[in-house]
Amino acid sequence: MLRRAMREHRLSFEAALNDAIRRGLSESAADAEPRFTVTARPMRLRSGADPVRLQDLDAALEVRRFQALDATSTRARVAVTI
Repeated sequence: MLRRAMREHRLSFEAALNDAIRRGLSESAADAEPRFTVTARPMRLRSGADPVRLQDLDAALEVRRFQALDATSTRARVAVTI
């Protein structure tokens, strides 16, 4: 393809390669889907609430739920074995 373009248009290899790259990039840019954008919204947190620490809070609550669940299942096993 490059050799044919070089012969037909009397171009150097470098010029033919650059033209091919430019054509390829322009075609893919025209066919590309529109960019995905995210619209930021305010979180409406109370003052003093640190959004970075929310993940830590969630992890702590998950540990407490697991401990409560584990404690009830341990009591149930003890009651069955007695």
